[in-house]
Amino acid sequence: MPEFLYHDDQVVVVSKPAGLLSVPGRGEDKQDCLWRRVQQHFPTARIVHRLDQATSGILVLALSADSHRHLSMQFQERGTDKRYSAVVEGLMEQDQGCVELPLRCDWERRPLQMVDHDKGKQATTEWVCTLRDPVLNTSRVTLYPITGRSHQLRVHMMAIGHPILGDRFYALPEQAEQYSRLHLHAEMLAFDHPETGERLELESPCPF
Repeated sequence: MPEFLYHDDQVVVVSKPAGLLSVPGRGEDKQDCLWRRVQQHFPTARIVHRLDQATSGILVLALSADSHRHLSMQFQERGTDKRYSAVVEGLMEQDQGCVELPLRCDWERRPLQMVDHDKGKQATTEWVCTLRDPVLNTSRVTLYPITGRSHQLRVHMMAIGHPILGDRFYALPEQAEQYSRLHLHAEMLAFDHPETGERLELESPCPF
C-alpha cells in the first residue's frame, strides 16, 4: 500500500512505492495501481500527476472536481515545487548544473523518450551533487525538474553521462541489472491548497 502523508476533504498526499503503476495500464495484469489503492480509502480520489512505475515518492490526488481543476492548473503553470533524490553512475565533476535538452517520445521504442533538438519539447532540470563515492563510482544528486516531461530526469541524467542506478530503460543492461530498483525518489512536493490557498510542503524520506 502507499504511505498516506496527509489528507483532508480536498486532497490526499501519498508516497508511492517503486514498482507500482500510478494509473492502470493496458491488460488485466496492469490494473493494480496507486490510484485504485487510494480509492479503497478515498473513493472520490482523482489522479492529478504521475510518477513512473519504477520511481517512488510523493503524489497528490484530488478529492473533488474543483480541487482537481485547481491542482491540475498548478502543475500546468509550474506553480508546484518538486525535489527528487537520485544516485547516478560515475563521479559528477561539478557540484551543480542545469540540463536543458528538449525531449520527445522515441516512437519506435515507446515508452522511451529521447533528446531531439528539432522536434522535442523544452525540458529543464537543475541538479546539485551532494555526495560522491569513489569506491562504488557513484554520485548522489538532488534533482529539481523545472518542466515535467515524461522520463525527463532519467533521460537528462543519461544524456550528461550519468544514468540513474537501476534504470532498465536508459542505463546499460549490465549496469541496470546490478540493482533491484531505480534509484530515483520524489522526496518533496509543495503546492497551494486548492481551497485555502495555504502552501503545503510534504516530504517523504529517500529509501535508498
